[in-house]
Amino acid sequence: MDQPKLERMLRLMKLMTGNVDYTVNDLAQRLGTTYRSIYRYIETFKDAGFVVQNRGRGVYKLGKESRYFKDISQLVHFTDEEAHIVNQLIEALDDTNMLKQNLRRKLTAIYDCTSMAQSIVRGKNASNVNMLLEAMTQQRRVVLHDYASSNTGVVRDRVVEPFGFTTNYVQVWCYEVESGQNKIFKTSRIGSVELLAEAWQAQDRHQEGHIDVFRMTGFEQHRVRIALGMMARNLLLEEYPLAERDIVREGDRWILDTLVCNYRGVGRFVLGLMDDVEVLGSEEFKEFLRAKIAESRL
Repeated sequence: MDQPKLERMLRLMKLMTGNVDYTVNDLAQRLGTTYRSIYRYIETFKDAGFVVQNRGRGVYKLGKESRYFKDISQLVHFTDEEAHIVNQLIEALDDTNMLKQNLRRKLTAIYDCTSMAQSIVRGKNASNVNMLLEAMTQQRRVVLHDYASSNTGVVRDRVVEPFGFTTNYVQVWCYEVESGQNKIFKTSRIGSVELLAEAWQAQDRHQEGHIDVFRMTGFEQHRVRIALGMMARNLLLEEYPLAERDIVREGDRWILDTLVCNYRGVGRFVLGLMDDVEVLGSEEFKEFLRAKIAESRL
């Protein structure tokens, strides 16, 4: 097989496994070939043992269940924090270093985006995430079977309308039918996902919330300012690397000035390091800490 043909087939494989449904004519235009050639390539995929799905209207996809298929998402994964660290390491290289340019180009090609934080799905969650992506594309409800909630400690099914992922696909924003609220669910806590025939009915109520540097989620944000000694600063960055974006140095201490969704995450951090931190604001956060300290003394 000549190299240009092989390259077209590899590009075709990538297009047929992505989230966009291209028709045969779309694929031919993108690859600069004829629709007859696309059909021949598809037949070659079938002969090689790949599962080719005919979705109608000229749309064909490569099935993830193909025995030779291994999605790139199962090979490479960066969470937000991992991506932040990798980005720092690459930025530390000199701009004239060809290695830096090559790494940027390759990682951008893998992720198909310009942001290092854009996530790729973890292999063990790939099937659930793919089903959620399909539900979003078709605007249909799903059942999150056996969802294990860390808030309630209960494992049960949830009927939801999924409408958005966090940047690392670790969490999914959904409208929960039972409560009538927008909530975030961790994909690692979902047993399985069942796609329902029922379409979205609350699209006008879909709303994504915020995620703070302490990994707390919510729809409100509160500003906190904390002075950190060296130990507290080091521990903060080791446990919550994204906090570095909101830290500035002032003399022999560091100031964390950030927005949080609630005080639970930042509160746990401060209470564990009270000898090396000083809360500069807000008064509401200080009152939260006082209440927690009073509870611990009972």
